[in-house]
Amino acid sequence: MSDGTGREHAPAGHEHAQDDHGSAPDDHGPAPAPRGGHHALTAQGLLTAEGLPEWLTPVTRAVETVRPDQLSRFLPPESGAGRQSAVLILFGEGARGPELLLMERASSLRSHAGQPSFPGGALDPEDGDPRVEGPLRAALREAEEETGLDPSGVQLFGVLPSLFIPVSDFVVTPVLGWWRAPSPVGVVDPAETARVFTVPVADLTDPANRATTVHPSGHKGAAFLVESALVWGFTAGVIDRLLHYAGWELPWDRDRQVPLDWGS
Repeated sequence: MSDGTGREHAPAGHEHAQDDHGSAPDDHGPAPAPRGGHHALTAQGLLTAEGLPEWLTPVTRAVETVRPDQLSRFLPPESGAGRQSAVLILFGEGARGPELLLMERASSLRSHAGQPSFPGGALDPEDGDPRVEGPLRAALREAEEETGLDPSGVQLFGVLPSLFIPVSDFVVTPVLGWWRAPSPVGVVDPAETARVFTVPVADLTDPANRATTVHPSGHKGAAFLVESALVWGFTAGVIDRLLHYAGWELPWDRDRQVPLDWGS
């Protein structure tokens, strides 16, 4: 989606990756799903799970088995329509254990101003085939442009099924990586990014930091109150499903609601 500067960004905001109350429509646990693209990417050396820390094993298993309809009720059109984009879900290890890299969009942007999100954006032609290597290269490229991340320190190990954002016509492919060699990150362009930060997984799983948001449209979705930010919409939906299928989710109060202007 355009931010008013002519660049295209992956979604973050009222487009959701989960159904009401943070649950996908079919929520009966992971089941085997075809991953032909994974085999091709692995053969090309673009994806590998070798050498990952043991704590990431539940995530890699979830990536290999989760079905698209277990992540969202909005799936890419069978016609192939939609604007191809990718986000980078980057796991690192900080002082408090496993953590995720997030960024907060600048408050001056016309779309999704001030909202936390994964680094990411639209595929460029030079990224390659959107059905194979394109999302991987786009996710790393956008992360470098937005956060200053050094892509050479990232080991990509998985790709989640692509999701569809009807309101913006985006087809979003979440790409998962291990921050094997952490590099300094921060705001590259203040006109686009307000801050770059990491969130411990322990905070994301803490029931005290979980809530439900209600969009003016009436749609309910999972949210996380972490690092002085309200993470909601697409980003929160993907995190919610990852925690669930990795077996990291703890019981939380789904009746607790927070407004979208929380903290403002």
